[in-house]
Amino acid sequence: MIRADAFHLPALDLDRVTGWDVRRFGDEVELRTPLLDASLLEGVLERLRAARARALADRPVAELVDIIDRAAGRLADERDPLRRQAEGALPAITGYSPPMVRLIVERMARDWRADALHALLAAELGDARVLDGLRPDPAAAGRHRRAYGPELAFHVFAGNVPGVAVTSLVRSLLVKAATLGKTASGEPLLAALFARALAEVDQRLGECLAVTYWPGGTEALERLALESADLVVVYGGEETVAALRGRMPAGKRLVVHGPRLSFGVIGRESLGREQARHVAARAARAVAVFDQQGCVSPHVLYVERGGGLQPDDFAALLAEELARLEEDLPRGRLSPAEAAAIQHARSAAEFRGMAGRTVRLFASSGTEYTVLYDDDPALTPSCLNRVVWVKPLEDLFDLADLVRPFAGRLQTAAAATTPERLARLAEALGRVGISRITDLERMPWPPVTWHHDGQEPLRELIRWVDLEV
Repeated sequence: MIRADAFHLPALDLDRVTGWDVRRFGDEVELRTPLLDASLLEGVLERLRAARARALADRPVAELVDIIDRAAGRLADERDPLRRQAEGALPAITGYSPPMVRLIVERMARDWRADALHALLAAELGDARVLDGLRPDPAAAGRHRRAYGPELAFHVFAGNVPGVAVTSLVRSLLVKAATLGKTASGEPLLAALFARALAEVDQRLGECLAVTYWPGGTEALERLALESADLVVVYGGEETVAALRGRMPAGKRLVVHGPRLSFGVIGRESLGREQARHVAARAARAVAVFDQQGCVSPHVLYVERGGGLQPDDFAALLAEELARLEEDLPRGRLSPAEAAAIQHARSAAEFRGMAGRTVRLFASSGTEYTVLYDDDPALTPSCLNRVVWVKPLEDLFDLADLVRPFAGRLQTAAAATTPERLARLAEALGRVGISRITDLERMPWPPVTWHHDGQEPLRELIRWVDLEV
């Protein structure tokens, strides 16, 4: 059995901890976190601010990038004990298959390396040294500008995709914010391992970061964290976001990454027999990565009529490609509720077919994958875990009106069409709320410089000061 501490609390006096939350994931993993009370957490928060003043506020951003890169290098190295611990424990904790965990950690760690971080800083700030001091403003002669991050940030993480929490911590460190990260019960480990790696590279910087878990809704702890932080970043479902938003003190800044819907669309020109097979393979992989748990994962694939392959035939092809993926990227373990949701989705589709709707089901004998073809083109959220809708489009440019009812929740659209049609489609989708348009192959892996939910993630954390001379 793997036994691990799922926390990084360098400012905590462990002798004052009176109890521990010990959770087992089958017979494979046991994780330990301290049971905090308000007094203990208050001490952690005070020491985070003090550590920032000592070791972070005046540190050159280029030095921070180097330290983060070295810590990330440990998680990127398959031979490193921390990477091996992550790969060994995360399948039992998250339910993802070992190959999926390996893929996620490997791909996401690329965004924490120096070249990616320099690209992010350049894309959003131009001159990253604005985080170190006043720099000339290229937009105004005679003006200088300076960017300040919060002194203390509080991040609340979701547990659906390992690595997202680490990305959020990295962004916070880049803007020189001491940071408390509250992990989710579904994945409390990887952020703690990253924080530990950071502290082993640079102990003083590691003291500016705290990562731990407590049950959501623990009012005394959450009130204290919300009141103490200058900025709060929250990832999660509508209930989590609403609960925290309602308790935010006046004047505090809140950055929200709530639930999102994504989809794919295939134009008729991409449906020639040979081309359609390649498109279906890319679409299947987009569905399979994260077992559809990511905000970037497609719930629906729209297929335009009039190509070499009809939409229902494309659905059959997609099912074949999902079956192939089970060999090298198998779907993870399901909870009883998730398995029941898949069976319900299949039964409901069959019932609609008996009621006269044009519905077809392409599915594994178990619950490994499910493709639901439905002639009704309305955007229908999936129950996830490789359950995907395929729906027909009479015309590619009908799509914007079909997805408009979900305008506040849309994120990524992946398209297979010509450049000319793509440009027109992008304009239409942008108007209804899509913030990222890409191809099916890149759909699961946004670049480090993307506008996350339509915003620049570093700029959301900073404030500007102008000096006019």
